[in-house]
Amino acid sequence: MTVRRAAVTGGNKGIGLAVVERLAADGFSVVAMGRDEAALAKVAAAMPDTVETVACDVADADSIAAAFSATGPFDVLVNNAGIADSAPVRKLPAEQWERLMRVNALGPLLCIQQVLPTMMERGYGRIVTVASIAGHQGAPYIAAYAASKHAVIGLMRSLSAEVAGTGITANSVCPGYVRTEMTDQSIRTIRSKTGRSDDEAMQILIGRTRLGRLIEPEEVAAAVAYLVSHGAAAVNGQSILIDGGDLQQ
Repeated sequence: MTVRRAAVTGGNKGIGLAVVERLAADGFSVVAMGRDEAALAKVAAAMPDTVETVACDVADADSIAAAFSATGPFDVLVNNAGIADSAPVRKLPAEQWERLMRVNALGPLLCIQQVLPTMMERGYGRIVTVASIAGHQGAPYIAAYAASKHAVIGLMRSLSAEVAGTGITANSVCPGYVRTEMTDQSIRTIRSKTGRSDDEAMQILIGRTRLGRLIEPEEVAAAVAYLVSHGAAAVNGQSILIDGGDLQQ
């Protein structure tokens, strides 16, 4: 059986690293992409037989083109790289809005454009974007983040309509609060605004969930692994919530 090749952006930590590890364990040849070259070196050292690494900044079109040109073609693309920030709408800097849109929405588009032509030629491909429950529901102070995640879910839904019936699928996974550095940032924000301790801030976050705990990166990776499998050939244009039931569609 031909080994399938997968590209994972933001593959050096958090959800991205969990996806890299899961796909490598499932027999994929994986290229982990990210900005932190030291962290990428650790990933490569830990999985030298199944994982390659390449520096890539998804906010930079030239960096994306160079990374995919050097390592492609790919059967699977997992758009995971993303950033978060917060501000009330009345004080939201235009620069923050533009930065989150560039990384969280434009970056996935540019990566898709790198892999899609070859997938179309082959008649096979799996494209998954790690979005967020914020792509389905807004919340105070995250207007730029929520808008960027709404945008990328819309991108994936439109892409799914374009590739329907070609052997390519396009889907999103939308986790709630995951045990990652991004959630650590949310905890720091709560602490700075409320004067609570880290543990108290964590309990505030957990108290917002039905699950009563944070989502583990490996749980998100499991959903990605299903969507890129041969068994998910009929799953297209979906936005899968991984939130313990907080949002119901």
